[in-house]
Amino acid sequence: MSIRIAADTNQPSVAIEIQIGKPLPDYDLQQVEQPTPRDIDAILVSQGFRDLVDDARGILMDLLAHPPKSPHSPELDFTHEAPALELVQLTGAICPGDEEVYWPGLWIVLRDPRAKAKTALPASTQERIAAIAAELVRQLQL
Repeated sequence: MSIRIAADTNQPSVAIEIQIGKPLPDYDLQQVEQPTPRDIDAILVSQGFRDLVDDARGILMDLLAHPPKSPHSPELDFTHEAPALELVQLTGAICPGDEEVYWPGLWIVLRDPRAKAKTALPASTQERIAAIAAELVRQLQL
């Protein structure tokens, strides 16, 4: 499992890609490593993957409402006066691996609706997003 976070440089938003690198029997996702993107497409439309996205949405909405403390700096508490983040997109992703191996994943886009347009998110908000992504992965047991 890997998490890739890419903040937009000219928008108050961030994209998160979470690669699913191990079987998830609770979601009937047994063979997650596939040789072609077309094989990943079959996983992304399966009922088990749709259930995973539904669970991820529920957990993510709770984490956005009640952010975790920062894993990098426990003395930083993001639960007070944190700006609200908005879930823009949550969908399946095709994550390329090494040597023509592909993995299913989650693609998440978050934005700060109160931030100025055409400005990047501040470092503190990006750190809070990283903490939310890590907690989502932990709770989903990815």
